[in-house]
Amino acid sequence: MAMTNNYLIGVDGGTESIRAGVFDTKGNPLAYASTNYNTNFPSPGWAEQDPRDWWKALAVSVRKAVQDSGIAAEQVSALAVDTTCCSVVALNDSGDPLRPALIWMDVRSANQAEQVADCADPALRVNSNGKGPVSAEWMIPKALWLKQNEPEIFESAATICEYQDYLNFHLTGRLVCSINNVSTRWHFDFSEGKTGSKKSFPGSLLEKLELADLAEKWPVEVIRLGEVIGGLTKEAAEHLGLPVGLQVVQGGADAQIGMIGLGVVEPGSLALITGSSHLQLGLSEKPFHGEGIWGTYAEALLPGLHTVEGGQTSTGSVINWLKNLFGESDYSSLNRDAQNLPPGSEGLIVQDHFQGNRTPHTDPRSRGAVHGLSLKHSRAHIFRASIEGVAFGSELIFESMRENGFHPENVVISGGATRSKLWLQIHADVSNVPITLTRNPDAPLLGCAILSAVGAGFYKDIPSAVETMVQIESIVEPNAYHHDAYKPFLESYKKTYIALRNIRNNLED
Repeated sequence: MAMTNNYLIGVDGGTESIRAGVFDTKGNPLAYASTNYNTNFPSPGWAEQDPRDWWKALAVSVRKAVQDSGIAAEQVSALAVDTTCCSVVALNDSGDPLRPALIWMDVRSANQAEQVADCADPALRVNSNGKGPVSAEWMIPKALWLKQNEPEIFESAATICEYQDYLNFHLTGRLVCSINNVSTRWHFDFSEGKTGSKKSFPGSLLEKLELADLAEKWPVEVIRLGEVIGGLTKEAAEHLGLPVGLQVVQGGADAQIGMIGLGVVEPGSLALITGSSHLQLGLSEKPFHGEGIWGTYAEALLPGLHTVEGGQTSTGSVINWLKNLFGESDYSSLNRDAQNLPPGSEGLIVQDHFQGNRTPHTDPRSRGAVHGLSLKHSRAHIFRASIEGVAFGSELIFESMRENGFHPENVVISGGATRSKLWLQIHADVSNVPITLTRNPDAPLLGCAILSAVGAGFYKDIPSAVETMVQIESIVEPNAYHHDAYKPFLESYKKTYIALRNIRNNLED
């Protein structure tokens, strides 16, 4: 490998856009570029995207990032892609989509998720130790919805896979899936030496659902993070403006790859990934399963480690919705006004379940709520209370993890919330934990660059690359007085879901 070819590309396929970044082998970013694509919402709880938009946007972002970086395309050694998960695509023999993708936030398969949970299968132990429920966001409920509601699409599909797999196939011509996605969202089990895909796939669960034919539509090969999938095909190279044969390295789910970009690669650490949604992701040396959490997932991130997960479906998307609703072009005035309000927003509580709840309730039918409104309250109150509601949801997940024996020693944050000092402080105060920020807050992109560096041979493994490529920037310390002040509002937040659950269920019925 020529030493002049020491640049890497990370690609982050997110909910609203696909972003590309050019990095050197020390983790320093040279340039970023982002290209938006559309999301359609045909019905409440549904969310679809056209996979062809992903492919078009990928080229625009990669070309712009390379151009802005000032390097030649020939100096790039490798690229890796992360994407949203589960964003499920049905493809024909040529790898073209048969219908719009059911992206991760699509929860139309709520009934199918209940059918999966009712199977009482060992594969379901990652869902609150088998007590469930199973999320409607995951692969098997969505595939079951396709089979039951669009059987002609399901039957004609040569492949049913992820956004991730779709891009990698069109980049390399090789159809594979990521160990990260299948361990965390497809109910594959890589514990106890089950390293082969045939040993690890959830055969008995699919049989019980009369869905055994789904396994025939999944990619056969499972690739670990940081392993080379293949080189860019001639068509892909022309599309991206990169050399033919450029190494494409396996990535995974955006938030999980963000763990790597935050340096969360040791047991006892936890990543708080913020954006349209929040994810709380930690690493443990030992497997465990319990109520209110997802996981642990064996081998999902690194060999020999187990990933525990919590998540909130709508967080940054709620704040963005409010910004647009208030007619603001940015968050500056909202943050400034909300900063002057006391903890608890003078009695206002917001439940952040605008697209359902991921954990600890795993309830796709739950919805957002605001209570405690008075004529005193302003839009600043609603804005701050919404941020507090998101922080309360995170704390509820931390409580569930602690109850199951996982006590994170440090919390590292990335994503949209890092751009708001108010939001960072509220998170620290509500949970009474220090929040660490890394120098590069674009953790998924940096995580992909780290994987690219490993695949290209610059580092022997992921932890070695992290040691050089991830740097700590600052730490937000909690305010003990504010933490105490938040306690009654946190209790009210917890009771909100219980109080509204039956009301919402009756309305849905």
